[in-house]
Amino acid sequence: MATAHTKLMTFAEFALLPDDPNGWHQELRNGEIVTVPPPLHGHFLVQRRLRRLLDQLTGGAGEVETELGYRPTPDHNYWEADVAFVARNRWDQIPLKGNLQGPPELVIEVLSDSNTIAEMRDKRRICLENGGREFWVIDQDHREVEVSTPDGRTVTYKAGEQIPLFFADGARIPVDGIFG
Repeated sequence: MATAHTKLMTFAEFALLPDDPNGWHQELRNGEIVTVPPPLHGHFLVQRRLRRLLDQLTGGAGEVETELGYRPTPDHNYWEADVAFVARNRWDQIPLKGNLQGPPELVIEVLSDSNTIAEMRDKRRICLENGGREFWVIDQDHREVEVSTPDGRTVTYKAGEQIPLFFADGARIPVDGIFG
């Protein structure tokens, strides 16, 4: 009996697809299209708080954006970070009709009901193996922030604690400020 082989979609093929008629975002994950529902209001509020907190502390070192599209690997991935920090030199090199090549220096994902543990592990691994400096997972239910680095270290920050920022010497983000 023959088995069916499906071809992985490339970014070039993905870029030719029409926009989703409902306005939902689409990502290319390991060669497969994934439609991502819009964030719920609580998710959006966390994104907005993070952007504002990080913006205040960048000191011109880079840009902070929400829903930032990037290509963590050249061919089969295009993702949108819930929140991202990109160093100034890389930001200024993004083509106006292109995307950020490689992951942002800081990728922040706010957990949603649609996320799986496997998905977050895969995103974290790919980002940190391809030049990302930190990968944060925000857990609203437990009011925790998991911060991972390329050396395999993961630290979980909780209420009352502060997260140091690698791009802003001595700056820290209070966990409580993320959740309002």
